Amino acid sequence: MTGTGTSEDPWQLTTAPGTSAYTMHRDDEAGFLVCQVGTTRLTYLASAIDDLHAMLREHGDWMPLGAADEKKEPAEGTVEAWGRSADNPAGGWYGQRKGYRGRFGMYLPPLLEALGLVELEHEARNNRVRAL
Repeated sequence: MTGTGTSEDPWQLTTAPGTSAYTMHRDDEAGFLVCQVGTTRLTYLASAIDDLHAMLREHGDWMPLGAADEKKEPAEGTVEAWGRSADNPAGGWYGQRKGYRGRFGMYLPPLLEALGLVELEHEARNNRVRAL
């Protein structure tokens, strides 16, 4: 990973399969992580970093990513499902931009890996993550 996570020097990341590059940075004023995928801008609550890491530590084992668009129902027991669950610390969606709230399981785990918080698989499909 390169970048410091600011808007001027965003983190340069790739999805778990390594098929798509994207950037992320913190917007501390808004409390968001801003994810730029080509021309598409997604925003997630910045608390997702600590919350996801804590959940994975408590889970204690590998968890499937299960990335899905907002309109698709995620598979149960996945990072994606947790990122939308009313039972998570945010009380629901970490994604903040209506119509683009999904893909939590696609874009957050590579950031946590780059920050040294998780181990992430890098297969073509069905990747999993676990806390370090």
